[in-house]
Amino acid sequence: MQEKELEIAGGSLHYEIRDGKIAVTGLGGGASQVSVPERIENLPVEIIHKRAFLSKKNLRKVILPDTIREVGDWAFAYCDSLREIALPRSSISFGRSAFLECGNLKEISPRGAGREISLLLAAAVTSLEAYYLLDISEAGSGEWLDKWDQKLFSLLYSPDAEGYAKQVLCGEEDYGSTDFEAFLREKRKKKVRLCTLRLLCPTGLSDERREKLERYLAEHTKGCESDETWQVVLLEHGNDREYYSLFAQLGCLTEENFQAVVADIGEDKPEMKAYFMRWKEEKLGYGDFFEGLEL
Repeated sequence: MQEKELEIAGGSLHYEIRDGKIAVTGLGGGASQVSVPERIENLPVEIIHKRAFLSKKNLRKVILPDTIREVGDWAFAYCDSLREIALPRSSISFGRSAFLECGNLKEISPRGAGREISLLLAAAVTSLEAYYLLDISEAGSGEWLDKWDQKLFSLLYSPDAEGYAKQVLCGEEDYGSTDFEAFLREKRKKKVRLCTLRLLCPTGLSDERREKLERYLAEHTKGCESDETWQVVLLEHGNDREYYSLFAQLGCLTEENFQAVVADIGEDKPEMKAYFMRWKEEKLGYGDFFEGLEL
């Protein structure tokens, strides 16, 4: 089939005509955002061909049209900077590893679905590695959320050492080395990130499951045998109030670890330090902390 080219902002789309429909086969140029049109040559754009956007390092956001029905194998694989993909809330067939190694993908956004579902969809692919949850038409339903939670708890209750032997034998470098303790720390950080995300996106989360997630975070705070909850908040979300306020409200900030936490913050994150200082005052009885934060 003859490949054609359509000029777009910042580059060009390569495409083919197949049985009266358009298949996007590639992207030219270094565009950071691409909006795929609904129609090309007055034909519906229905397919993103396999490897169409493979390894496009500048790509940060992709908007797919309502006509899309298929996203092929490795279509967006190795797009290191990709953060969001917007797409129709309809039945879409995804090929193998469509978002392989898209570590910065934060939102897969079905139109009209809301941010919580967008965040959970992206995490299903990038963190849970559960492509069966990439069901756009069902995402957000009670059944879908239950499947998401089941996968989360399966990971949460798996041994931290699970997968280490494979990494060593296969030469995988996901954690930067074959150091066993480093592997365990990174596995716990992954669990912390997912627990935190689910608590921040609580749609459909049962009280029982919520309590278990909160308990895991509290058991890995500063002063515990391992403190990955605090490390994730400090190093990855030190400027995100929703994260450090959750850390305090869940009881991860305690009288016993307060001084050590403040010492870790130093002078780099003044807003988080001020928040924790005011939390300390409220805990000691000096005014209504949370009411004051809303002023």
